[in-house]
Amino acid sequence: MNSGLDSVTAGIVSDLGFEDEMDRVRNLLNGWIEQVGQDLKPLLEWQFVEGSKYFRPLTIFGCYRAAIGGDIPDSMIRSAAVLEMMHNMTLIVDDILDHSDERRGIPSLHAKFGMLPALMASGFIVAEGFEMSAEDPHDIRLFADLVKRLGVAECAQWRLRRQPLGVADWEDIAGEDTGSMFETCACLATRDESLRRFGRLIGMLYHGCDDVGDVKGLEGLGGGGEEDLRDGILTLPASLAIQDREICDMFCKSDPSPAELDRIKHAMIAQLPAADAHLDKLAKDAKWQAQTKTSDPKVLEELVDYTRELSRR
Repeated sequence: MNSGLDSVTAGIVSDLGFEDEMDRVRNLLNGWIEQVGQDLKPLLEWQFVEGSKYFRPLTIFGCYRAAIGGDIPDSMIRSAAVLEMMHNMTLIVDDILDHSDERRGIPSLHAKFGMLPALMASGFIVAEGFEMSAEDPHDIRLFADLVKRLGVAECAQWRLRRQPLGVADWEDIAGEDTGSMFETCACLATRDESLRRFGRLIGMLYHGCDDVGDVKGLEGLGGGGEEDLRDGILTLPASLAIQDREICDMFCKSDPSPAELDRIKHAMIAQLPAADAHLDKLAKDAKWQAQTKTSDPKVLEELVDYTRELSRR
């Protein structure tokens, strides 16, 4: 069962003082899984494993403290748990699309249980999340909008692969992919639009740190660099590297050779300082949103700093 956090996130949770709240989220999810029938219970136990990051619930709690203050209510714990369920649905689908047989160092759900059970589990998770939120129209609207935006974002990212695009295009993709999830976190916390822009920026920052971490060979954010390079996905380092016409021509090929993939990879590595500079700007912009939109921005400033450090671990 789900009994612990990813070690990096656990340290952040402790530093920010959200250990009790995170325990409540895990207990809610574990209680839900215990009630599921035997056909799907083993799959959910496998998917919601120890070592999850729970970075999105952490963002919800940070936004709530900064904007509202006081103890985190049970309703916010439920919102955070359902958001984590929606996130896990996307992980299942991503692993299938990327042909990823591992996540967090263990077999991915479809590799362990098969394609059909994994797809059915992803749909079940979403349906259960909506049922848990049935008495809260505000959350229902946010989750419905999120699922739709994520579907559009994935299709757009796939359509735009191997295209001669730039950093602005990467920002659009990251903002709708990871950014939409963190926007939802902010709006769940405040129940208004006041921190939506902050959520988008910290989501883009997380997405970019993931991209940079992949190129650096880090494992802290879950991997994916080889698949992105193979599929011609526009990551932040790739968007910088393909400003070179020769690299761009290789990147846009439908089937680049191993030697060409190696050249693209090294071009991306060469652009890591520029990618880090862009991430620093996103972090600065996110902090500015926290400072101007909340009365107590300290927790969000710290959350931005912790997020920024993920690509350096």
